[in-house]
Amino acid sequence: MRRSILSLASVILALGAFSSPARDLAAQGAKVPLVGVLSPVDPTITWFAEGLREGLSELGYIEGQSIQIEYRWAQGRFERLPGLAAELVRLNVDVIVAGVTAASLAAKAATRTIPIVMVGVGDPVGVGLVGSLGRPGGNVTGTSNMTAEIVGKQLELLREVDPNVARVAVLWNPANTAFQALQLKEAEMAGQKSGIELQFLEARGLDDFDAAFAAVRREGTGSVLVLGDPLFTLHRDALARHIANDRLIAVGGIRDFAEAGGLMAYGPSYFHASKRAAVYVDKILKGAKPTELPIEQPTKFELVINIKTARALGVEIPPSILARADEVIE
Repeated sequence: MRRSILSLASVILALGAFSSPARDLAAQGAKVPLVGVLSPVDPTITWFAEGLREGLSELGYIEGQSIQIEYRWAQGRFERLPGLAAELVRLNVDVIVAGVTAASLAAKAATRTIPIVMVGVGDPVGVGLVGSLGRPGGNVTGTSNMTAEIVGKQLELLREVDPNVARVAVLWNPANTAFQALQLKEAEMAGQKSGIELQFLEARGLDDFDAAFAAVRREGTGSVLVLGDPLFTLHRDALARHIANDRLIAVGGIRDFAEAGGLMAYGPSYFHASKRAAVYVDKILKGAKPTELPIEQPTKFELVINIKTARALGVEIPPSILARADEVIE
């Protein structure tokens, strides 16, 4: 069942309840666990906050009574993550929940003692966050989404929609070094295997979109793969406008991309990964050590198709894709 999408106002109100000071709770005489949340995005990207909150609620935690959360959002500026991580360490939080690779690396650099629960990290062993999936070691555990491994499947989807595709533009964010490197490697391997020529385009921020899509037009490229990245999720509406204006067949890695107007999205459920993070938080607050908690790999993947966009492009989605879709947006 498709989760409901909160209005921006309700999200902000909900997060406000989460991030209110804990002094009133402390005055009641009981120590309330303090959880820090570190994310490269902002409160309007609801899957991270919603998943964590829903998971904690199902485990019996009551916001403002039995648990307190301090949020730190980087607003898409990855260079802010180390400073925000240091703020959470100074607050002496009991656990840090870090969204995706860059935030997890920043959290680990800031503390070797406070437990860290990572969410949606592509290759936690390869980037040095943990020693192994089964025995993490150190103070980091959580979920791995293996997003890099599905870039090849995203290219396959483009080929299913357009069997004659010869060139695909690949939009990536060089500011998100570790995670993007994984996806770029997978894209290059998939391109070589399929015989598809890849046109790599950089975008570090919203201001880079114009130049990137101008390059797509110059080369006459008709398809685009938007690599999974918090920056592109943050600016998904602007991306969708560029893609619609250039009438591009596009696939992204997060369902938000298709909801904003992209043709297709395929990837792990970040909402589910955030919800699972609550289980790790619960175990750590009850005394478990991160090194005792194996890394959980994704079990839920989502294929979302935007039929409204397909009609606007005059593209027919093959029945084989529609049959596999978890959601079709009309």
